Amino acid sequence: MQSKLKSKRTLIKLVSKVLFVFLSSQYCFGQASKSLLSVIPQPVSITVGSGSFTINRSTVINLQPGVNRQSLVFFQRYVESYAGYSLTVSNAFSGKNVISLRIDSNLAAQKEGYRLTVTPQLIELTGHDEAGVFYGLQTLIQLIHVSTNKMVSVPGCSITDYPRFSYRGMHLDVSRNMFPVSAIKKWIDVLALYKINTFHWHLTDDQGWRIEIKRFPKLQTISAYRDETLIGHKKELPRQFDGKRYGGYYTQEDAREIVRYAKERHITVIPEIEMPGHASAALTAYPNLGCNGGPYQTAKFWGIFDDVFCAGNDDTFNFLEQVLDEVIAIFPSEYIHIGGDECPKTRWKSCPKCQKRISDQHLKDEHELQSYFIQRISNYLLSKNRKIIGWDEIREGGLTTGATVMSWTGEEGGIAAARLKHDVVMTPEKYVYLDYYQSLNPNEPLAAGGYLPLSKIYSYEPVPAVLSSEDAKYIKGVQANVWTEYMSTIEHAEYMIFPRLLALAELGWTSKANRSLPDFLKRVRVNEPLLKKLAVNYSTNYDEITDSIIQSPNNIPLVKLQSTSPNAEIHYTLDGSEPAIESAIYQIPVKIAESCILKASLFEGGLKVQRAYQRQFVIHKATGKPVKLKYEASGNFNPGNTLALTNGVSGTNRYNDSQWYGFSGSDFEAVVDLGTIQPVTLVGTNILKYHWQKMWEPSELVFYLSQDGKDYKPVYRQKEFPVNGINKIRSTIPATEARFVKVRAVNKGIIPEGEYGAGGKAWLLVDELIVN
Repeated sequence: MQSKLKSKRTLIKLVSKVLFVFLSSQYCFGQASKSLLSVIPQPVSITVGSGSFTINRSTVINLQPGVNRQSLVFFQRYVESYAGYSLTVSNAFSGKNVISLRIDSNLAAQKEGYRLTVTPQLIELTGHDEAGVFYGLQTLIQLIHVSTNKMVSVPGCSITDYPRFSYRGMHLDVSRNMFPVSAIKKWIDVLALYKINTFHWHLTDDQGWRIEIKRFPKLQTISAYRDETLIGHKKELPRQFDGKRYGGYYTQEDAREIVRYAKERHITVIPEIEMPGHASAALTAYPNLGCNGGPYQTAKFWGIFDDVFCAGNDDTFNFLEQVLDEVIAIFPSEYIHIGGDECPKTRWKSCPKCQKRISDQHLKDEHELQSYFIQRISNYLLSKNRKIIGWDEIREGGLTTGATVMSWTGEEGGIAAARLKHDVVMTPEKYVYLDYYQSLNPNEPLAAGGYLPLSKIYSYEPVPAVLSSEDAKYIKGVQANVWTEYMSTIEHAEYMIFPRLLALAELGWTSKANRSLPDFLKRVRVNEPLLKKLAVNYSTNYDEITDSIIQSPNNIPLVKLQSTSPNAEIHYTLDGSEPAIESAIYQIPVKIAESCILKASLFEGGLKVQRAYQRQFVIHKATGKPVKLKYEASGNFNPGNTLALTNGVSGTNRYNDSQWYGFSGSDFEAVVDLGTIQPVTLVGTNILKYHWQKMWEPSELVFYLSQDGKDYKPVYRQKEFPVNGINKIRSTIPATEARFVKVRAVNKGIIPEGEYGAGGKAWLLVDELIVN
């Protein structure tokens, strides 16, 4: 057996070498291989040409009239890193071994578009505008090939390219954790390489004010710092803190340098100054701007806080207008982001000044007061020839004329705004929030929550199908958001951002019809050396094994394993041991007939790649049995059927594994049919309790048994759920003959005053109905 395996590995290595030689010969001497034209984002059209263009010391970059030398800096740096020298730049066309750059809006008709032709003698790059030339050069960077003998060349090809959307963005929160200017510059380099043209810089929040405002020095000395920082996840109780003062800010010179650096790479920097909520840090320094005068404290943990800017106080607007004056002087962007999200109305309801403002302005309620606040700031910015952009809550009380909406809570806000003829940037949380876990592996570093693998980002379509063709024109683009509550280092942030941001880049640039996940993943692999060259700590776990659990006709769970890796074999074990090359090869769904730990790993060329997948199964009498739900599960906690309630798998405390059933404000009631009358001695389930995530224990949990499905008798009742996390209910009962098991959990209803999310609906989360 061992000798056969050894022979197989030797054959694989030999085939790989032959294939490499073949591809190299195709590249150097004949027609370039399609695999060498791996560009992200995928161009509108790309055609393989003959031969290749060799870059050497005699190569000249010819700049035709109108092309700015500045666009070359980025490209020259890459060439030098490959070849060890910079290329000569000339305005005279020599005709041989030339990279010719020009601008012609007729030949390249779309904004930011370009046409690129590569032959053995000449590279011709024509941009619609300066940005088009720059983006064509980024494509050239990705096409550069370095052979084993250090020959630098570009494969023959013809490319026509332009973006689908005018807005292609990445958001970065520096209020929770800030990063040095050098790191931000590095990330801007990556954005430019993949044709992302907007950097949304989230500069103020409850946990810190990060931009220097000379008129208000206490923003630097007080608001920029917090006394200590939360350790671990905000859902965990009791909370623990590190006891270390944290903070800092970017000087106006720092900000100007980032704006300048980004502009050279055709990236617009949009600053965000949060208002009227998320104001704790500012209020700590200037308590007169709050409704009750404080004292306030820069927040030490993450969440939504009741203390916000007072909307009835003219000093608030005077302060914000002066802040915006200094911000405008630094950032030349058309838009200024004013936040507008997650603003509780608690303080406004009891504030005499706010109530007077409502009366004086003939407003209906506090929601219209928020609209008044946003409109007043918008009018001020309009007087300075700027426009506002804000999160979708700026629609509360009526949308301000000319406002652009960032739709983050879902797509609904963006759809409503587009139908009102307002520009929209789509940034829905469950598709483009890079603080979500990118893998279900338990060894993933701490993250905010949720599950967002690279493949899910790539599957997102920014233009909702419900919009008419006319309204769809108001969808201006798409953006990925990086919230840094749990990203305290550059390395951690990069691990979360890359390569998932490359999927966002393709969403923003490439047409829906031109996107293909398998092809994209191949191009990501080809682009990994570029990320290494930029010293980016990217994640390599985007090919991890995932599963889906289905039921066989005899109610035994079947586990279907899959991976996006096109060349890998999946090997698995059922005894909890680590899979090896000798372990079973996955071919058909795996039957889980008894309790076990299923582990699986990817193998390429006989070698294990990526981390092992793992899933624990506990088989009981209800496993695989049909379930009827009285009320439908809601939101992100709706697996779409009832299989996960009896599949032998319990949900984790990360609640992102599609196992939990969630009920927003409504009760849970389910009936399991065991198929035959049989003795029942144990009933159980799992309840997830995290008040800080609005996940509440039920007021009461009751189990009932029945032989006929009509006459039910209660057998167990529980009202206390002490664990902050997963409450595992396992109750032994006297042996009772039954076929049907009913479980009823009463939702807490409305979240009580003083608790996170007070006044809103409580979530009730339940998973796995256990019977023995």
